[in-house]
Amino acid sequence: MFLRLAILITLAVAAFGATVRLYLKDGDYQLVREYQVLADRVRYFSTERGDWEEIPLELVDLDRTKKDSADRQAAIDAEAKLQDVEDAAIRADRKEASRIPVEPGVYYVDGDKVQSLKPAETEVSSSKGRSILKVLAPVPIVPGKTSVEIKGESATFRPAGNKPEFYFRLSDDERFAILKLARKKNTRLVEIVSILPVTDEVIEDLKQVATFKKQIAEKTYKIWPEQPLEPGEYALAEWSDGKLNWQLWDFGVGK
Repeated sequence: MFLRLAILITLAVAAFGATVRLYLKDGDYQLVREYQVLADRVRYFSTERGDWEEIPLELVDLDRTKKDSADRQAAIDAEAKLQDVEDAAIRADRKEASRIPVEPGVYYVDGDKVQSLKPAETEVSSSKGRSILKVLAPVPIVPGKTSVEIKGESATFRPAGNKPEFYFRLSDDERFAILKLARKKNTRLVEIVSILPVTDEVIEDLKQVATFKKQIAEKTYKIWPEQPLEPGEYALAEWSDGKLNWQLWDFGVGK
């Protein structure tokens, strides 16, 4: 009895004013803004014609219509959730970046403290002798093998733990990495540079540590090792391809 009364069930489109596909049993569909199921017919607002229309209920595939609407709403909800996660990550990155000083350099964050690392004193050793390499000063192009070294057998700065996190505030678009140093007498070897005669082609031998890198602001990156670092000597390095203009910040892991 009550089913024969003009009791209407209204399904409105909630998501961003999107249209609903009102499927027919012959496989076709109408694009509608909303529809109402009456006793023996379906009343709907056609987005194509901008007016209310009616169709016999027996011609409408309500199950497919409802499933399609539910699937589309689930996709919209999932996208909105993903956007919320991305927005939260962006806000977290901005907050993280705001803690890093604006001056170019390398920084170590320990709790609420931000520590600026001091550039290492670097030497260049070749058959022509030894010389101090100033910050971002190119290595002399001399045919043969040249070694880049950091003075002293161990670094003064030794961060807590074996997976330290650092921040690079770059002054230019340059490469950066964590390097494993080889300890020698009174020095630590960064790399050996081979410069071929005639062509001056540069062949570098770097012991880069596998790291994760994440940009948190313009020319500002977070870098940390993929795996716990073994006890030893390391350096954060910044340089430009082909220029050999090393800038180094040394640190140690363990005693």
